[in-house]
Amino acid sequence: MDTLPVTFFSLPIVWHNVLITLLTFLYVFSVPPLMDYLVTNHSLPRDISRKITHICAGSSIVFLPLFVDGHWSQYLNITVFVVWTILLIQKGLFAADDDQAVKTMTRTGNKRELLKGTLYFVIVAMICGTIYYKQPAGVLAMAILGWGDGLAPIIGTRYGKMKYYVLSQKSVEGSLAFFVGAVAAGLFFTHLIVPESFHFVKILVIALIATIVEGVTPREVDNLTIPLAVIAATWVL
Repeated sequence: MDTLPVTFFSLPIVWHNVLITLLTFLYVFSVPPLMDYLVTNHSLPRDISRKITHICAGSSIVFLPLFVDGHWSQYLNITVFVVWTILLIQKGLFAADDDQAVKTMTRTGNKRELLKGTLYFVIVAMICGTIYYKQPAGVLAMAILGWGDGLAPIIGTRYGKMKYYVLSQKSVEGSLAFFVGAVAAGLFFTHLIVPESFHFVKILVIALIATIVEGVTPREVDNLTIPLAVIAATWVL
């Protein structure tokens, strides 16, 4: 006999997944105001606020285990990124210079940046939440993109002494931070969301491939090349 899925408060599956979606919204939309407050009132550097936002966005997959599968409403997990896609396009074209998203999610304060790396990130998130929903490729792509690419510039710009240049300037220290963040996040989120696919060596190799790809990719497009490399490596290995 099939057992009924467990839902919060014994809700029907659709309303359970709606509730989890609302929790995801609460989490994701609480980050920019917090970063804006820290940037404005506590002199948090813009580049750090941007990357903390990046890490938090990647970590939104922590809610995936709460979604009940086997119902169309499982794809509500991407709703927050659909909304952000619309907002980023609107803000990238029309936002004022003091807009919260512009201040906390761009390197230079130029609103047009929102139409590049940040927009690529949410598009990747939607792909991982649909085509690769609760699959190792999608989980690893988001985990490594969020944490690896989030930590690398924070460490690289402040402590990077050993520079190298391929298509843009990077540092060995930043790349090491990427690798450590990618491994740690890959292990954690794989164990949390798809524990049956947990394989230490495989995750280590995928993280290394992603680190190399990040090191040779221009900053404007690494939000695309990193997840593409992770997804490809996951299928090959």
